[in-house]
Amino acid sequence: MLTRKQHELLNYIHSHLEATGISPSFEEMKEALDLKSKSGIHRLVTALEERGYLRRLKNRARALEVLRLPGEDEVKPARSKSKNVIEPDFGKSEDAAPSTVQPSANDDAGLMSLPLHGAIAAGTPIEALQNNDMFVSYPAAMLGHGTHYALEVAGDSMIDAGIFDGDTVIIEQCETAHNGEIIVALVDDHEATLKKLRRKGQSIALEAANPDYETRIFGPDRVKIQGKLVGLMRQY
Repeated sequence: MLTRKQHELLNYIHSHLEATGISPSFEEMKEALDLKSKSGIHRLVTALEERGYLRRLKNRARALEVLRLPGEDEVKPARSKSKNVIEPDFGKSEDAAPSTVQPSANDDAGLMSLPLHGAIAAGTPIEALQNNDMFVSYPAAMLGHGTHYALEVAGDSMIDAGIFDGDTVIIEQCETAHNGEIIVALVDDHEATLKKLRRKGQSIALEAANPDYETRIFGPDRVKIQGKLVGLMRQY
């Protein structure tokens, strides 16, 4: 199944080939998808090639051939447009998920069913959308105690930490973390982002793992920790 970015890129390449007869450059693809670097395009093209949607023609520059376009059932559904964000006390209200996650009813292989709560930015902060209708399965043996949930990564600011656009990260809900841990940070109560935590005196620095992004520094009252990274899932 294609991610939304993979689908978007495939459609762009197809439209460009139909209109011009030549493949778009990686720079054109980067700008069309509003990505910060061409490394993200390289990963998307490779993923499409591995899945049999694209073919690179050897010995020809900028030569891509679209082999097929996906059907609706081959693309991940779009996220809800709800403006609800993950609240700072996520998981503590009467309607929130219980403190322990029950095994999936359809799984007898030791997997846990974790709620997938929408997209988290690994780049410029975006809203973390709640979506209580989607779940992912994750090995129970790889989870510790406490409450866990999943978020889909959007952006490439954590690529040097091995976290890519379209990955699904597994988060342990918590309100504190150590320096160097990768956290879900809620900035000014409405922007959520996935970054490495660095404390500098009374300030909190949210550090990217990509030299194309600057470290952002905030006062302690502007950032709330909503969880820390404990796992990652990737589709190939």
